[in-house]
Amino acid sequence: MSIASTAAPLHRLQARLLTWEGLLGAFAILLILTAVLTTPGFADGYNLGSSVARMAAKALMVLPLVFLIIAREIDISVASIAGLTGITFGMVIQSGGSTPVAAVAALAVGLACGVLNGFLVAVLGLPSLVVTLGTLALFRGLCYVLVGGTPISNMPPEIISLGNDSILGTYIPAAIVPFLLLAPVFLVVLHKTPFGRRVFAIGGNPATASYSGVKNRKIIFELFVTSGLVAALAGVIHVGITSSASPDGALGYELDVVTVVFLGGISFLGGKGRMTGVFWALVVVIAIRSMLQLQNFGAYGQAAVVGLVLILSLLMANITNTVSSALAARRTRAQKLGPGSGQPVSPSVPSSK
Repeated sequence: MSIASTAAPLHRLQARLLTWEGLLGAFAILLILTAVLTTPGFADGYNLGSSVARMAAKALMVLPLVFLIIAREIDISVASIAGLTGITFGMVIQSGGSTPVAAVAALAVGLACGVLNGFLVAVLGLPSLVVTLGTLALFRGLCYVLVGGTPISNMPPEIISLGNDSILGTYIPAAIVPFLLLAPVFLVVLHKTPFGRRVFAIGGNPATASYSGVKNRKIIFELFVTSGLVAALAGVIHVGITSSASPDGALGYELDVVTVVFLGGISFLGGKGRMTGVFWALVVVIAIRSMLQLQNFGAYGQAAVVGLVLILSLLMANITNTVSSALAARRTRAQKLGPGSGQPVSPSVPSSK
């Protein structure tokens, strides 16, 4: 085997490790090892299973948000959609409906919420941050209007089992199964299909994408509809985890969801990012939440730490973009300059004879 053939894979491995997702993966492993050594009970199977279960609904909502942010949009109403669809599910059960009917009703409400967001952003051209901030309040307000602040209990046993049971006697929670099924689908669609390439094109330069034949508004509308549907599924899972449908269900979940996306390396400027980085970010946030829980941090303390992680992830992204731009400019200058002293290469003049 030649030296060159051996060096090439090593060079590719080094280049991959120096990417954001590579560094984040190394940090996630280091964080877990630190937690195992310093936090009693962290490595306990029950603790790990419950920590993953608590993130199951949030993990689902992350998937469509990755697409939206790459396309230069955002949906911060996902937690309120999850709360509203959970209330819808509970009301149908309370009125005597079956579990499948309640689930379909919840998905229909999630679809309607996504259509509303998509219409306001993609059709009317309103800014997605402002629109979804408004619908966040609208959907959450409807939760309280519909039930008057009183949670709906007596959920069907199959939903409670989905939210609280484990898979085949292991510590893997059943609540994470929908995420495990959908995550590979979203990964393949984003990185291996024409639809994913169009999403990146929109985020990179919307005008150029439109001139190239990409239907920007149609794709953005579809992304918001998908976000609404997935948030509805997350809402049903959250009902199973809590064994009730509460008007404050999934309240504040948008903080963790947005943090995971940005920490995972999805550029807030759009057009850049990989799903693998987002998966590592999920591991990091789950580990941080679990450590804080075991150290008796309250909900507000945990939220403060996650908020700090969000700020740091944006700061790191800004630094990374600045360094990348500087290195790109340096490479461009190096290509224009000759070897040696850094002076431009003089064109060769044929000697006269």
